[in-house]
Amino acid sequence: MATQSPFSWAAQALPDAVNRLAANFQPPAWVVDESVNRLVLFLNHVLMSEPEAMARLARQKGQRIELVWDRIQLQLTPTPAGLLERGRFEGFDLRLTVTEESPASLASALARGDKPKVRIEGDVQLAAEINWLIDHVRWDAEEDLARLIGDAPAHNLAQAARQAMAALRSFVAQRPGTGLRTGSAA
Repeated sequence: MATQSPFSWAAQALPDAVNRLAANFQPPAWVVDESVNRLVLFLNHVLMSEPEAMARLARQKGQRIELVWDRIQLQLTPTPAGLLERGRFEGFDLRLTVTEESPASLASALARGDKPKVRIEGDVQLAAEINWLIDHVRWDAEEDLARLIGDAPAHNLAQAARQAMAALRSFVAQRPGTGLRTGSAA
């Protein structure tokens, strides 16, 4: 006989609470600004591990890329070195607008490894290059961790994290109505 969890109400209420909080929460401008700066630094860190990605991005130097989601707008320009710099410009060569409005749904899609739904406006060739970057460039967290604590401990910690993620995905996939797929952890 299947029994219902006494916390099932929390699983149903959590997405609504997250959506309400996101709709009403506006962090200070300096927090948003510094978060965007850190995001650009992180993206460049990941790009530097892939020479092919840097070469592809260098060919697009000076293009104006605008990423938009809800109230968040990020303007980037590829540099001659094949990295990204934060821009402040009018107009765009490529605008990518994430159409998913719910932060919980967006986070869920990203956790599954799905690409969010995006409306694309502008340069098709630039859009193809950005799509290639999204498909082929991955952050190797284990490699970065190994620089801090050594190869063996980093491998063990990463393996434990992969197993925990696989167990979490399996648990969530077994819950009715979640729609999550099971699969191997990356």
